[in-house]
Amino acid sequence: MARNEEVKEFEERVVAINRVTKVVKGGRRLRFAALVVVGDRNGRVGFGTGKAQEVPEAIRKAIEAAKKNLSTVPIVGTTLPHEALGVFGGGKILLKPAAEGSGVAAGGATRAVLELAGVADVTTKSLGSNTPINVVRATVDGLNQLKRAEEVAALRGKSVSELA
Repeated sequence: MARNEEVKEFEERVVAINRVTKVVKGGRRLRFAALVVVGDRNGRVGFGTGKAQEVPEAIRKAIEAAKKNLSTVPIVGTTLPHEALGVFGGGKILLKPAAEGSGVAAGGATRAVLELAGVADVTTKSLGSNTPINVVRATVDGLNQLKRAEEVAALRGKSVSELA
């Protein structure tokens, strides 16, 4: 019973599946690498990779890895609290808050991360590499940089009204 509840807790999205070939003495060895993003659409999101000789097994491994690698995203209303630039390797993602009702303006891997995190209104721009794993890692890096006004005020020892 507990297993079924865990399955419904997170939504999964396969971002990329890559066929990897290793050349050995007897020929070629085929494997599959899967990149999966999981989230509860309520501020928690994670990603994971898995590699196996069959696609479903690679996806299962990636989902397990993603559930162990969750981060919390501060969401203000339906958008982000402020701008952020996430960087990982050659991937750079600019995340900007957007007005309510504008939707998720993001492509591929970034869209998967933001939608599963529960961000409804955001504008993004990919400024570097478009390799899915680097884009996902850069997006998560950008989301991890975000702070609510209350957190910033507490760090500075001020009230939220004094920040402006």
